[in-house]
Amino acid sequence: MKFKNLTDLYQHFDNIVEQDSDADDLFASSYIRGFVALVASEFGDESQPLSAKLSESVDKQLAQAKTELSPQDREIVQQFWLKLKQSF
Repeated sequence: MKFKNLTDLYQHFDNIVEQDSDADDLFASSYIRGFVALVASEFGDESQPLSAKLSESVDKQLAQAKTELSPQDREIVQQFWLKLKQSF
């Protein structure tokens, strides 16, 4: 799976919900989607390509928010994000 732009990534997040995915994927995708939306607003609209700079900004936001999550939830989010970034 490869995402060409932000719209594709958002569609992937929507598909996770529609596919009745497991609770960990639902949690991680919704958590990460919020950070992606926050960062993406600085880079352009939803047709923008997914860039290394956008990914790095999300990395920084997730690192700054790490105290919001339990260690177990932090690991779930981190693993989901690492897998997701491979599709950029």
